[in-house]
Amino acid sequence: MDYWNHNVHYQPVILESVPPGCGVALDVGCGDGMLACKLAARCAEVTGIDRDTRMITLARERAKASALANVEFVEADFRGYPLNEDTFDFVCANTSLHHMDFAAALTELARVLRPGGHLAIVGLAADKSAGDRIVGATGIPAVLFYRMTRRKAGPGGVPIMDPEMSWREVRATAQRILPGVRYRRHLMWRYSLRWRKPA
Repeated sequence: MDYWNHNVHYQPVILESVPPGCGVALDVGCGDGMLACKLAARCAEVTGIDRDTRMITLARERAKASALANVEFVEADFRGYPLNEDTFDFVCANTSLHHMDFAAALTELARVLRPGGHLAIVGLAADKSAGDRIVGATGIPAVLFYRMTRRKAGPGGVPIMDPEMSWREVRATAQRILPGVRYRRHLMWRYSLRWRKPA
């Protein structure tokens, strides 16, 4: 049931951010549940949330096929779903935040994270300058390599939306809302944010 694409390629960035002995985790925009099911091996409980009915159906089927009892999937819009403050030890999102109001989503992710909890995000941003396009072009050799060595696939029917915020805007917004956040731009047009909520 596993496959490769750019989003899957960066799942290790998120998985490596899970704190030891992680209790409760949240995967926002969980899609077909691949990442959430991997988190289940590192966390006591995992909740995946996504507003797409088909993706949640696939996620539940994946968890059932893997006999995972510690994963729950919720069909809902993350921003409108009632999650309690200071609930999760680990919160993540893999290329889903550009579908939302970025600042509002970051604020909500921080709110539901417990003090001392960890946040990990992989996201997309828009090239809005010549410098952005030059940096982006450095990822082309990696893309060509993976096209030759991996079969790109996915569940199909995934909602697609181009990002509106530039790399600079993403970084500045994250630094404003999450003081001390670690921002990194990656090859193949992704960035990551890692943050620990002050205890």
